[in-house]
Amino acid sequence: MSLIPPADLLARAALPFARAAGQAQALLDVVGRHAASLPASLRPLSAPAVAPRTPAMLAAEAFDYAVDAAQRGILFLDTLRRAGNDFLAHEREGCPPVLMFPYEILLDGRSLPRPCNYALTRIIPPEGWPPTDPKLRPFVIIDPRAGHGAGIGGFKSDSQVGVALRRGHPVYFVVFFRDPEPGQTILDIVAAKGEFLRAVTARHPEAPKPVVIGNCQGGWAVMMLGATEPELTGALVLNGAPLSYWAGERGRNPMRYLGGLAGGSWPAALLADLGNGRFDGANLVMNFEALSPGNTWFRKYFNLYAAVDTEAPRFLEFERWWGGFYLMNADEIRWIVENLFVGDRFARGLISAGPGASFNLRAVRAPVFVFASAGDNITPPGQALRWIADIYRDEKEVKALGQTIVYLLHEDIGHLGIFVSAKVARREHSEIASTLELIEALPPGLYEMVIRDGDPADPAAPLRVELVKRTVADIRRVSGEARNEAFPAVAKISALTQAAYDVLAAPAVRAAATEWGAEWCRRLHPLRLRRSLVSDLNPALFPVAALAGAVRAARRPAAPDNPFLAWESLWAEAVERSLDLWRDWRDAWVETAFHAVYGGLAALGVAAEPLTDRTDAGPGAETTPEVRAALARIAEGGYAEAVVRMLILLADARGGVRRDRLARSNALLTGEPPFRDLSAAARQALIREQRAIAAFAPERAVETLPLLLRDAAERARALSAVAAVAGPEEEMDPPVRGMLARFREILPLSA
Repeated sequence: MSLIPPADLLARAALPFARAAGQAQALLDVVGRHAASLPASLRPLSAPAVAPRTPAMLAAEAFDYAVDAAQRGILFLDTLRRAGNDFLAHEREGCPPVLMFPYEILLDGRSLPRPCNYALTRIIPPEGWPPTDPKLRPFVIIDPRAGHGAGIGGFKSDSQVGVALRRGHPVYFVVFFRDPEPGQTILDIVAAKGEFLRAVTARHPEAPKPVVIGNCQGGWAVMMLGATEPELTGALVLNGAPLSYWAGERGRNPMRYLGGLAGGSWPAALLADLGNGRFDGANLVMNFEALSPGNTWFRKYFNLYAAVDTEAPRFLEFERWWGGFYLMNADEIRWIVENLFVGDRFARGLISAGPGASFNLRAVRAPVFVFASAGDNITPPGQALRWIADIYRDEKEVKALGQTIVYLLHEDIGHLGIFVSAKVARREHSEIASTLELIEALPPGLYEMVIRDGDPADPAAPLRVELVKRTVADIRRVSGEARNEAFPAVAKISALTQAAYDVLAAPAVRAAATEWGAEWCRRLHPLRLRRSLVSDLNPALFPVAALAGAVRAARRPAAPDNPFLAWESLWAEAVERSLDLWRDWRDAWVETAFHAVYGGLAALGVAAEPLTDRTDAGPGAETTPEVRAALARIAEGGYAEAVVRMLILLADARGGVRRDRLARSNALLTGEPPFRDLSAAARQALIREQRAIAAFAPERAVETLPLLLRDAAERARALSAVAAVAGPEEEMDPPVRGMLARFREILPLSA
């Protein structure tokens, strides 16, 4: 009989106290952050500066404002009526995609052996746009199915679709229909997207593998596809995709707590059962609106009212997408909530991919771009990036596995701005597309894309783009909280409440549900009712169209310096700030209650295991078969191996890669012999091997260069090629100049 050592007994006895102390510290931290931030919401409003006026002037301006306000009110109501009519027409049409570009359906997922409500479309360049080149890398865009319909990635001319089309790339868009196929699952959808990519590849046999762009929840499908069928995809681009739902910054990202306070996944299951087996996406949209009530419930409508003469077209355009509500099967929404929202199982490799398999993100071999924003309260940077620290122990492991990950952080754009902002499309998405054209020349590693303005004196100067080397520790700093045991406690409680619902309530709810009742529940949903009541279905609005026509003919806007307009803006700011203040207090209560309840449960040992980062001791990345094989060949090769190795060593010395140098490197590796005679796969294998050598044996990598370049002419050629890629020496950083000088020293041109 073995005895437990006293030290282990003490450690086990102290564990509950350590848990309790950790959760108490987390709760105090949350309370402290909210206590510090909430007073800022109470700052007084600034009264508008109004020049002195005589009573007669003020009376005249009051009359002008009254006429203007009344006219704007009629035009505002007419715009809402038109939006309501558009909503009803959109519903009657089955909520088709809101793409502004013409398209044709190439493959309908409803006809596949595993049918689903997705389809592959080809975007047709509008008249006057450049034709697409079938030999260029195709772009495949997948939008989120999170309540709204497809099309946000091609919603405007300046969009992800527009950026790729203007560069001549063939563009394909994965759309989906309003109603799911009976019995379809998330795995069926992933399988369908695999078929779509095969179809795209077959249409472009001479082009590189397609870039696959996943917007928001579309990013999950992109990564699942990249993990299960890595041979199908080129680079993967994740825009605002929440792969690590537990991550975030305390005091700023409240949405991740909602599943816990609702008791887990059972409310979503209940809503799906009430919908006769289908979950109404309007429920998700209502949650999104509640995150920013000042904007979604008031400010966007006030902006329409204040500038109704010019704002109406934009409002109607956006409402067509925002008001298109889609449905999911009960199994689909339950899978999403249990695996992602509540369970956070994706990055940990706990999601089943079918019989005996699971999605393993370490199997992804395609380069990955991640675009996130600090201003995004739906997918904050932590949720978009934390999976990197969950999957890889450190940046050396990223290099050892031959993986390339690039992330780009915006300072303040919101979640929808990532997809619909024309400014973001012209800047961030355009620069991502430019870098994707050079991605094969980028050595494996973890980078941050940094975009800086060009010459301030020249507005037309190109942007300066650099890929800066980063570490997994940098990812952890950006991610915020990700290792609090309160979240695993949510997952455990959710499993219990879901099981109780399935046994005690679900049979009765499903027996009582009918399609007729489910349809009326959908029609009476607040978001649908809000639109249908302000439409031509409402007889009280019959005079509005005629009145609006008369108003447009006799429009009398108030002067811009009318003081009543300034006071109107002040009132609007007060209303918006009041709603946002309510939101801030609500979020403070939600987060505090979450940590109090689930932190307490975690302190009692409800969480399955103490969570740790992947910094645990174990075999290092240098022991992997790929790295051992590369190091065994460190003295083997010739001109190609030497040039690639020197380029990587120069990039390491600089701490990153400027895109102009990456472009020169790409031109060398694809256009000059002997590189141009290599296949894309062979070129990538060469870069991965030399990346491993430079990462795990940098000194030997330099010292063995003479064994690769024994001939003086070859040495001269290699040094000349590397110097041409590096650029003018006066622009180099000292470490880069030092490394280049070392190359010249160790590779003398005489015998």
